[in-house]
Amino acid sequence: MTKINSTGRSTMPRRLGTGLTLALAMSATACQEANNQFLNVVDPDIINPADVVSPEAAVAVANGAIATFRTTTGAGESTWLFGGLLADEWSTSSTFIQNDETDQRQIQEFNGSVTNMLRNLYRVRTRADQGIAALQAARPDARALIAEMYLARGYTEMQLASDFCNGVPIGNGNATPPEDGTPKSNQELFAIAAASLDSGLTFANGTDAASVLMNRALRVTRGRVALGRGDFAGAGTLVTGVPTSFLYQHTFSANAGTNTIWGQGISSRRYSVGDSLEGNARILLARNAIPFASARDPRLPVTIPTSGAVNGQDGQTYTRTTTMWGQFTAVDVVNGIDARMIEAESALKAGNTTQWLAIHNALRAAPPKLAEIQPTAMAALVDPGTEAGRVSLHFREKAFWTFSRGQRLGDMRRLVRQYGRTVANVFPQGAHFKGGDYGGDVNLPVVTDERNNPNFKGCTDRLP
Repeated sequence: MTKINSTGRSTMPRRLGTGLTLALAMSATACQEANNQFLNVVDPDIINPADVVSPEAAVAVANGAIATFRTTTGAGESTWLFGGLLADEWSTSSTFIQNDETDQRQIQEFNGSVTNMLRNLYRVRTRADQGIAALQAARPDARALIAEMYLARGYTEMQLASDFCNGVPIGNGNATPPEDGTPKSNQELFAIAAASLDSGLTFANGTDAASVLMNRALRVTRGRVALGRGDFAGAGTLVTGVPTSFLYQHTFSANAGTNTIWGQGISSRRYSVGDSLEGNARILLARNAIPFASARDPRLPVTIPTSGAVNGQDGQTYTRTTTMWGQFTAVDVVNGIDARMIEAESALKAGNTTQWLAIHNALRAAPPKLAEIQPTAMAALVDPGTEAGRVSLHFREKAFWTFSRGQRLGDMRRLVRQYGRTVANVFPQGAHFKGGDYGGDVNLPVVTDERNNPNFKGCTDRLP
């Protein structure tokens, strides 16, 4: 029992106090050691530049860039889909206002879906540059993979120029500190894309299969950029010799993610195949829109419901669906059909209507497979006899060959910019089936988040 002395203090303070102090000290030391162990754990989500100097790490960085590239094509709700929604490939059957306003051509600057798409496009550029630097330092022999990094970068820059307004800021996310971008016109972006792709071609000059694949992918993409810049003869030259059977694809699997075009178009039914007659009763004319759904074209089989048995995500829209894609169907980023379309347009611009028509009819006579669809042979086209008729026929044919592969919006803008047509004669017009009328947007805006960049004050203009 503890005794109390005259001072009121315990007669056993020293022994008890010493033991308690020692125990507390030991406990504090143990806690500190435990804290140090927790604090010194390597965060697997953080990869520092010093961690990617090995050949294996460099390849991993490149693979990460390709994975991000996939999100801007078929592995995410990308501008391939949103560009088609703004154009005439798709119409909305979604609960999301972001989709409705895009289909109606009245996109707000703070559209969250466009924000994510723009971020992913920017990320591809940053990660491709990281991949190029890592490979050149640790795997300079991996020339085809370096070329693929330039393809990812150049393709992304082309997509920015094709889909967004004038005034897209292009910065350097790898600088220390990161450099804010300065606004670029669409034509300046096409020039930047051309430089990236030309750099890639200097690495894709081998005879091995990977190098040949990259050489063709770079040349076809470069040909598309040349069309965007109005260099029609140069575009045709770039794709000479690319076989119609050529494919550069992004693939999907249970482990690597599903095809989002399938996911949005038939699985969740947020997108409905576009048509010139809209609404469940199909009585609202969307002027200028290609009747993708009702054309019954063998390149795009579509189911058109007549009741609410296949309502869209919004619970109201009779959703028009296509079986072109399955859950894991690969998407063609660029292919030999693209090369033929470039050659055909080059011939048409040069006044060689015989070659132009022959290219189209050769494809129709022996149609290549399109995703999950093997089209049947189609009747030969007849020359419309006028330049305007040939241009209309060319872009209609191209629209079916390239459906939902990120080309339609850019082509509609080119019809205005390069062929002298008006927005009112190219883009959907009239009453929108969800209320109101179609607006005037012909491209995607650079979003509100970019206003954190002191160099950016909004789109320079929203012209085609």
